[in-house]
Amino acid sequence: MVEPGENQATIAESLKSLGLTKYEALVYIALVRVAGATATEIHELSGVPRASVYPVLDRLIQKNLVSVSNTSPKRFNPVRPDEGVDSLMKSIESDAVFAREGLNRIYLECAHLERGDQELIWSIYGEENIRIRLLDLISNATESIRIFFYWGGLRKQIIQVLEEKKNSVSIEVVTDHWEGEIPESMNIWIKKPPRGHDIGPAKSLGGGVFLVDGSKAMVIMGSEEEGTSALYSEARGFVRFFTVYWNFFSSWARKKSQ
Repeated sequence: MVEPGENQATIAESLKSLGLTKYEALVYIALVRVAGATATEIHELSGVPRASVYPVLDRLIQKNLVSVSNTSPKRFNPVRPDEGVDSLMKSIESDAVFAREGLNRIYLECAHLERGDQELIWSIYGEENIRIRLLDLISNATESIRIFFYWGGLRKQIIQVLEEKKNSVSIEVVTDHWEGEIPESMNIWIKKPPRGHDIGPAKSLGGGVFLVDGSKAMVIMGSEEEGTSALYSEARGFVRFFTVYWNFFSSWARKKSQ
């Protein structure tokens, strides 16, 4: 009996990630080590239970990883390792393409239906959750970005994303401060907030209204007592309400600039 190599377990785990079961991986490795082995020898080499050897070999034959002789007793040979791994990879790629196409069909079919979650208003808690959701929202804008935003630790990241989107979507921002040069392609109005609202939580993400593509709205609210929270929705009423809110403040900012 040939002693197994030190890395046999690692190889078996890699083969499992390519779609083989533990027993299939062990049997294939055993055959690579000793080609032309009988079922009994495979049992001894691999440690796979004797009763499981033949069913495992049948599956490996179906996967084109093993061939069998017509002798008595039957002897089994593996395909070359490079051919075997390539075959497994192609099978995975084929399954992935099938799954992707099937899921895309389902997604597109559902996208044409009236989706109930579009009428929901989602509450978001935790500064990291809010940050990720907001930056993702802005990054995926395809038509327009309208922002009314004051103070907060997110300013630099918001400006960075807006800089990346400046040549692909319409951007309008009302804020109390802008870091760096204002790109010509953006409409930025820098205004101090109304009296009594000019001091935000020093470590807060900030507060404001974010409208994307005229169909998505996110509102961030912060206070020293309760921390930062946010609301997000694609509901028409919610988006319409904060669009009116945006129009009011952007109109105020324009008049102040004249």
